[in-house]
Amino acid sequence: MRDRIHTPNTPLHKTVHLTAWVSFFTDFSSEMIYPLLPLFLGNLGAGKAFIGLVEGVAEATASLLKFVSGKVSDRLQRRKGLVVLGYSVSSVARPLVGLAMLPWHVLILRVLDRTGKGLRSSPRDALIADVTPADQRGRAYGYQRAMDHSGAVVGPLVATLLMTGFLVRERTVFLLAAIPAAVAVGLVLLIRETPRASDVKADRNASPSSPSSRLDPRLMRVIGVLILFALSNSSDAFLLLRAGDLGVSVALIPALWSMHHLVKASLSTPCGALSDRLGRVRTIAVGWFVYVLVYAGFALASQPVHIWVLFGAYGLFFALTEGTEKALIADLCESHQRGLAFGVYNAGIGVAALVSSLTTGLLWQAFGATTALLTGSGIAVLALALMLYQQARARPRG
Repeated sequence: MRDRIHTPNTPLHKTVHLTAWVSFFTDFSSEMIYPLLPLFLGNLGAGKAFIGLVEGVAEATASLLKFVSGKVSDRLQRRKGLVVLGYSVSSVARPLVGLAMLPWHVLILRVLDRTGKGLRSSPRDALIADVTPADQRGRAYGYQRAMDHSGAVVGPLVATLLMTGFLVRERTVFLLAAIPAAVAVGLVLLIRETPRASDVKADRNASPSSPSSRLDPRLMRVIGVLILFALSNSSDAFLLLRAGDLGVSVALIPALWSMHHLVKASLSTPCGALSDRLGRVRTIAVGWFVYVLVYAGFALASQPVHIWVLFGAYGLFFALTEGTEKALIADLCESHQRGLAFGVYNAGIGVAALVSSLTTGLLWQAFGATTALLTGSGIAVLALALMLYQQARARPRG
């Protein structure tokens, strides 16, 4: 029998569309709250150190659970249960921030929100790979990321409209974020999952201690380079801080942030599809090269107009790499190990991002923005060189 040929116009699987819309409404809800959270915590009496503690503990929790949930989903031979549980936990906890009276209330709810993210992320990524042919994975993950970023465009704009047009207080905005969150949970319940015979057979043949249950060495080397690159990419809060330092007004920061997400939303699907044709590593390499230039640009920028151009280019970097990296992970792992592979990847990226943010903050405080951001650009150059070196070694000789 001849293999089915998938063209760029071949429809993506229904599960991919459902997970994409779930991501849209989840980020819609999340981004109604997230940009307002630091100010809200400050009004509750929290200092900047406590605000940093909230994000650090929350992201560390998510990173650990991404590894555990991915591995568990492989063992269970089912992904949907963990995906539904993760989205449900986040959707219930997140809007309750509107009822918080003390900073530690926010800490607990933020950790619960990220707990949900940790439970769902790796099984969801593996689920997309389970239903998507290899030559469509770049487009599938790009589409999912595009919808996620679209929600991140809409959420802050809706929050701004509610607060400026209808004079709604921030607590009410937080509570109203329950509406898109409920839609996300309703959609995730519609996902149907059917275990594939090949997956079941592989799982029966692989014990936790057998070599076949270990990730491929080449995959681990690739994940290592991806984690190295993540050490260069600190919290975007530093770039927003840079924007303020160079004269972008506070009133325009939400518009700048929405523009950035609009670029990501517009380009993620075509850039993911590009990786299906050009190749994963080449597409990632182009994205990382853009990143090197962008971070150097943020370090050397001197005018507000520079910031607007750089945030647009920064969106292009994400569009080229986010979905493509996930497609590369799916390409390099066995089908019965996808949860574990995405768990290792997501957890490693999360921990690296935390370390990067702490390091950037210390460098910024000690030596200034230019040194901190150029350091990130330099680490990215090293990661790019290692990725290309690995690719060259992997090519057949002769």
